[in-house]
Amino acid sequence: MSASYAIQSLLASPVSRLSNRSRVNQLGLPATYIPTLRRNVSLRVRSMAEEEMKEKATQTTSSPSPKKQVSTKFSDVLAFSGPAPERINGRLAMIGFVAAMAVEVAKGQDVFAQIADGGIPWFLGTSVVLSLASLIPLFKGVSVESKSQSFMSSDAELWNGRFAMLGLIALAFTEYVKGGSLV
Repeated sequence: MSASYAIQSLLASPVSRLSNRSRVNQLGLPATYIPTLRRNVSLRVRSMAEEEMKEKATQTTSSPSPKKQVSTKFSDVLAFSGPAPERINGRLAMIGFVAAMAVEVAKGQDVFAQIADGGIPWFLGTSVVLSLASLIPLFKGVSVESKSQSFMSSDAELWNGRFAMLGLIALAFTEYVKGGSLV
């Protein structure tokens, strides 16, 4: 109890000065070892949610901004960060992964045997058809996000395409290391 009282009085009481050279507190300890607790009056704490609410309030009172137009230039659509490359590659990977697994289950051929057994013309034909089918809406100015719904969203398509790309690579690597088909 006395230790608790001593700590409370130590933290609550100001440092008393006996002389200009040495400062000691009520317990007789040098004051240089005791931190002083000063209040910073200029410190203001604000939440980020408060700022977001202010921004939303100003946006609702102002006129709605016009929707952003999608560029239909060939160089913008097929740019590295454009809307087409990852989507087309993802769509092709999804089709390729499902087709590779279906042929492997049906015929027992691994991916490399499927390619050697006439898979290149099928791959090229599918790539051309799906690429053109994906590019036509983009050249008309229709964005993928505008046609996106809650369950079948454009983000879900991107993630599924990424996983399909990884799946094809993992399938080919596993079959190469194993020396035969996976199934």
